[in-house]
Amino acid sequence: MLLDKTEDEKIDPEVLLLVSDKRVVVGNPLVKGAKVKIKVIEQEVKGEKVTVQKYKAKSRYRKRIGFRPKHTEVKIETISSK
Repeated sequence: MLLDKTEDEKIDPEVLLLVSDKRVVVGNPLVKGAKVKIKVIEQEVKGEKVTVQKYKAKSRYRKRIGFRPKHTEVKIETISSK
């Protein structure tokens, strides 16, 4: 799983739906008391290239810019509720 670049921040994802042992808990909008255990695998991984184009009609103005955003790669180990 890739997240936007995070430097030394605590990663606390939101849980919208939890399935465990044939029991389904749907949050409204979030599941209360759900805990997620995450392991950071790698930081500052370059993502896929994003292309941005600008264009103005009738003025021959065209500009094309590309960049690769940085992400943090994480592994979700467990999702549990209390």
